[in-house]
Amino acid sequence: MNELSPKEIGYRLKAFRLGSKYSTEEIAAKIGISRAALYRYEKGDPPKLETLEAIAELLGVSLPSLMGVGVEYISSAISFFERMRQNEAESEQLSVMFGLVSYLLTTDDFDKYLEISIKEGLPEELQNDPEILNHISEILSVLQERKKGYRQRRPSMVNLASATNLEQFLRSGFVGTFDLPEDVLQERREVARREVENVITLLEEQPIGVQIGVLIDSVPSTHFQIFRQSERSTLCLSPYKLCHFPNVRLGVGMLTSAPEALELHQQMITELWGRALKGRRAADYLRKMLEDCK
Repeated sequence: MNELSPKEIGYRLKAFRLGSKYSTEEIAAKIGISRAALYRYEKGDPPKLETLEAIAELLGVSLPSLMGVGVEYISSAISFFERMRQNEAESEQLSVMFGLVSYLLTTDDFDKYLEISIKEGLPEELQNDPEILNHISEILSVLQERKKGYRQRRPSMVNLASATNLEQFLRSGFVGTFDLPEDVLQERREVARREVENVITLLEEQPIGVQIGVLIDSVPSTHFQIFRQSERSTLCLSPYKLCHFPNVRLGVGMLTSAPEALELHQQMITELWGRALKGRRAADYLRKMLEDCK
């Protein structure tokens, strides 16, 4: 698939539009096109270069990022997760290094407490800000669409999880701030335990297409995922965190299909996979962790 294809540009246009402060009507009016034309561009109709330039300037992104030339830089979590969703929708295989376990493998209960943790971690002056709350709602909607899409398509997945991060999750609980009452902290630790128990179940049952490795030594601090599609692969580097003390507000994500970046990260996946605990050994390790964290 050609990165400069109108279809790919349309994907990026939609993602950046979702992450902007403008509605579809506002973008169309400011650019001087109809709303229907904007939707057609998002679906793959080729826009004129001057139209793309105007859209890029309005949305605050570079024209190369909008066109997919080189590295695609994304400063909005909504746009970033939408780009992940778009890539996952056409991927045959995913390689994931995201600290805990891929969001796509979490339980439905995870989404409920992710929203709670994000909101309670906001500065006090922002906790009732309608714009911020709407932003969080849109992020959660895109994330849930990602999970729904994964469950429908079931691309194969190699997932590396950090034992250290899993233990931190168990000990802190699924929280967004430190100053919670003890009864709430206990509830959140139980939520974290259920998520780790879900990982254990996946390790023991080994559903078709899901491979999980648990790393018990140091791991990269950067979260990344490789999307493998029929004609190309894409690497995404994420600044966002979807677990205890989540971050979906600050950071710049990156997507690239550069061969060197893909090769180096695949080498890292291969090396770490060879050292990881798998299957029954990994499940037993996590069961002991659960006992130690009671």
